[in-house]
Amino acid sequence: MATTKASTKGLNDLFHGTLKDIYFAEKKILATLPKMAKAAQNPNLKAAFEKHHGQTKEHVTRLEEVFEVIGKKPAGKTCAAIMGITKEGNEIIEEYKGAAALDAGLLAAAQAVEHYEISRYGTLRTWACELGLTEAVNLLDLTLAEEKETDAALTELAESAVNVAAEAA
Repeated sequence: MATTKASTKGLNDLFHGTLKDIYFAEKKILATLPKMAKAAQNPNLKAAFEKHHGQTKEHVTRLEEVFEVIGKKPAGKTCAAIMGITKEGNEIIEEYKGAAALDAGLLAAAQAVEHYEISRYGTLRTWACELGLTEAVNLLDLTLAEEKETDAALTELAESAVNVAAEAA
């Protein structure tokens, strides 16, 4: 029977790896949001994407500060989840171009991104707290709050206008 050697990796390593994951994701989102804004037909949805693009720039800067807190160079690690979510968003743009349901699909894709980010930032914040990284906790808290606000704003927009317009067509 083969024995397996226990890994020496700990929570610090997991925190760093997940930080690299969300850093990659935020950079990918920065590149994707302008395309989504351009495709959006509803002016409020377009504005929401543009606003979140500006916030995402700040999120990248905060992540770079968290890397500094842990003494690591900012670097991304390919995030398969965000690659899949953004691929789905691109497929919606292609499949529904000009259709009344386009904005509903774009909004749903954006919320998939937000939910992923909320999950990652919540986890990182908890781990930073457990690791005693108070400055990182504060930075991650700011971003987590903004991601939750964006998700709530998108839900409101979906329920008040975008989904209604898609259904009425």
